[in-house]
Amino acid sequence: MRVQLLRAWPKRCESVEVELAQAACVGDALAAAGWRLEDGFVALAVFGSCVGIDAELHDGDRVELLRPLRMDPKQARRQRARRGSGR
Repeated sequence: MRVQLLRAWPKRCESVEVELAQAACVGDALAAAGWRLEDGFVALAVFGSCVGIDAELHDGDRVELLRPLRMDPKQARRQRARRGSGR
């Protein structure tokens, strides 16, 4: 099965696709890509849903390495509203 891995930093992202055996887990995908959960990445997700390293993968899944939020999303929205920007 083919699985895509994605990790991003401010102004830069990296994506790689790996071929895995059936019944592979997130940890297997990380190992196949040569990636580890380090360097500021604190969690894993498959299509935006948080998962553990042992989560089973399916053909076509996208594994995302997540960084911590820099600001609470509600607070960011309040700041944008104060500035008068809808973005």
